[in-house]
Amino acid sequence: MHRRFFAPGALAAATVLLAIPASAASSVPGAPGIGDPYYPAYGNGGYDVSHYDLRLTYQPATDLLQGTATLLARTTQDLSRFNLDFLLDVSEVRVNGAKASFTTSGEHELEITPKRPLAKGSDVTVVVRYSGVPSAKKAYGFTSWHRTPDGGVAANEPEAAWWWFPSNDHPLDKATYDVSVAVPDGTQAISNGTLQSTSSRLGWTRYNWRSNKPQATYLATLAVGKFDITTGTTESGIPVLNAYSKDLGDNYPAAKASIERTGEIADWLSEYFGPYPYNALGGYVPNTTTRYALETQTRPFYSPVRFANGTNTYLVVHELAHQWYGDLVSVAGWKDIWINEGFARYSEWLWSEHEGEGTTQEIADYVYASRAADDPFWTVLPGDPGPDNQFHIAVYDRGALALQALRNEIGDDDFFAILKGWTAKYAHGNATVADFRAYAEEVSGQSLDALFDTWLFQPSKPPTAAARAVSLAQEKTAPAQPKSWKKLVSTGDVHDHDTHEGHEDHEDHED
Repeated sequence: MHRRFFAPGALAAATVLLAIPASAASSVPGAPGIGDPYYPAYGNGGYDVSHYDLRLTYQPATDLLQGTATLLARTTQDLSRFNLDFLLDVSEVRVNGAKASFTTSGEHELEITPKRPLAKGSDVTVVVRYSGVPSAKKAYGFTSWHRTPDGGVAANEPEAAWWWFPSNDHPLDKATYDVSVAVPDGTQAISNGTLQSTSSRLGWTRYNWRSNKPQATYLATLAVGKFDITTGTTESGIPVLNAYSKDLGDNYPAAKASIERTGEIADWLSEYFGPYPYNALGGYVPNTTTRYALETQTRPFYSPVRFANGTNTYLVVHELAHQWYGDLVSVAGWKDIWINEGFARYSEWLWSEHEGEGTTQEIADYVYASRAADDPFWTVLPGDPGPDNQFHIAVYDRGALALQALRNEIGDDDFFAILKGWTAKYAHGNATVADFRAYAEEVSGQSLDALFDTWLFQPSKPPTAAARAVSLAQEKTAPAQPKSWKKLVSTGDVHDHDTHEGHEDHEDHED
């Protein structure tokens, strides 16, 4: 508390300045957004979180979630106030042990004013006590919490955290996690990383999960329900835990037949991308009505409908490829989504080649030839698609075409050295499309500005001459449809998040 001094002239001004600590005098509120042009209100300014400790209790019958979140953070500026992204009802906030005042603003902002201003470079502990019914909360007209017959699930992109824990919700601020969830006996709680322990008391079972490598907030997941759980180990020694809702019905066998190949596929991908980067692996299929899948770190989320037509290993390949491209190396901004989706899509093309169902070149030729020059597909720029087209099929297929073009331009040795070296250079960090181009130029020793501009940044179909220069569409006759095409089409809307009403306008394309 600062006393007010009433004295005339310069003496009064000097006295006031002496009475206020320098950090307080220069403190300003942290920005309500981290600065992403696609989503200006997402994330927050003024601090960086290193760890989230979430101690939760969830009642499936009522969808009531109660919790205490402890955030370990460090300030990046002098702060008089800061924001967290959150939607549930808050009862108390403490900053460095002292009660802090708080209010809400905008669609999803929790504004916290600590008892004393925070100096730049300070370690800060923030404790938030809260409760609420996640399925009853909406922001921007949608919810990222999925109610199931036996529980609930948090999984969505580019946002999911607001519905179950307060956070700095942007990929630029990665952190480690401890997630402890108590649920009624007979129900399980699934999250990222390794299951450290379980304990039961008075009709409740507590599951303690740990993610010990940096993880973006949208990649954190929680699923509560009744699951059949399988465990195992990959050939390379990574423990695998998969979970299947007990009420998947006819989709159950196909889901299990697909996801039980997770270890095999991860080992295969490591040949291209480098060693698997985490100490846990798996996937889960809750009984949701959603359509999409998501690369939640170490344990991807899969919607049951994805297995309605039988096994879907291409989908598993896609989500596991993201463990390197998207999770290990994350976007610096959401406009850089190509370095997630173009690469995961290209991994499916590599799997097609591995399965003898069509080479990457054959798929690239077919994609190029099957889209007329006036198809709106070519107007979407994979290198900066805009928020409305962030998960458009062009980001996937045209994005993968760009990689095939790069491969043909620089040769296999440099191309595959780039795929593996990139994940090592930016491991557990963030990067941009420009960073990738610069890295490709560094490895190949070639100037690649024109190639990247043609395939990622021009709102038109690359001319035939450019395509032929990189061995695309060599034949005058239309290329044959690859055997894998229908399987690839089935994953074409893999991230079409139908819970959103304005974020993704994803175009299904059929043959």
